[in-house]
Amino acid sequence: MPRERALARIRTGAVTANCAHLRARLTGGAQLCAVVKSDGYGHGALRCARAAQAGGARWLAVAGAREALELREAGVEGQLLVMGALTAEEAAALVARDVDLVAWTLELVRGLHSGARVHVKLDTGMGRLGTRNPEQARAVAAAAADRDDIELIGLMTHFATADERGDAHFPAQLERFTAFVESMRAEHDGLICHAANSAATLREPASHFDLVRCGVAVYGLDPFQADPAAEGLAPALSLESWVAAVKPFEPGESAGYGRRWAAQRPTSVATLPIGYGDGWRRALTNDCDVLIRGRRHPLVGSVSMDNVTVDLGPETDVEVGDAAVLIGEQGGQRILCEEVARRLDTINYEVTCGLTARVLRESA
Repeated sequence: MPRERALARIRTGAVTANCAHLRARLTGGAQLCAVVKSDGYGHGALRCARAAQAGGARWLAVAGAREALELREAGVEGQLLVMGALTAEEAAALVARDVDLVAWTLELVRGLHSGARVHVKLDTGMGRLGTRNPEQARAVAAAAADRDDIELIGLMTHFATADERGDAHFPAQLERFTAFVESMRAEHDGLICHAANSAATLREPASHFDLVRCGVAVYGLDPFQADPAAEGLAPALSLESWVAAVKPFEPGESAGYGRRWAAQRPTSVATLPIGYGDGWRRALTNDCDVLIRGRRHPLVGSVSMDNVTVDLGPETDVEVGDAAVLIGEQGGQRILCEEVARRLDTINYEVTCGLTARVLRESA
């Protein structure tokens, strides 16, 4: 019998291999930064940080102070960047642990503690953090460079549509950032310039600059929401549950809250102990498949907090205790995270990040 009601197996070797693959695609001596925010996109930040470093990632990046400090407290060394907004207290704590920060206003730079390492962010079209004004970014960089007790490390931006092949916004952002980088390098030596996310890294070598910040691709998820194998990536996460019950159903008998499914013919229905309390979204009601004994079976009825039900068909050899795969491979069949995301009308990032703490993560 399985040990856990729901288990996410994390292949750290796939993370290492994906990082090595991404590094091999980089141009101009660019380095790889592995983004491990949001608990490593739901895969486990610590295990994935170490696996990424084993694959050649020279930098790690997170969104917030707590994420960075947890990595440092766990003994993770090397270059570490916090990309998000920070309070003054958080910034001071990060400086003390040798973590790089992002700035885009003079006030941010003036308030930094001695020892800070600063990356200046230009908003070239994402519309979130960073200044839209290149002259203000230039002034922020100058203020950092003028202080003897802090260090201007680099320049950065972030792309809004790199995962939309053929759009016009991505090349326009790249052109704006390239012009800014060229002008700033004439004024400051040794800047580390970085812009590319996973999609940009795979789509456009001109976006590589000195460093790329790959997140979703590190975990073997396709930034273009298709098949990761087409990009040479191997999914790191599989999600499993198990068959807790098998019941015969007669026509008209229903499964789940609201009777949103009823048998149209004599059949058997399996109950799996996983639900939206584990992150398997209620929107998948009557709209996803599960692998049991290497065969696809449709999830039927409402996804509840703790259970889902699966139609096994009128003749079945499925038994209590059988493994059930919701994401991953079994018996030559596979269900990609990208397939689940399409059924939810979302992106693969949200599927893995949405798995709750109730799902045990286990390195495989």
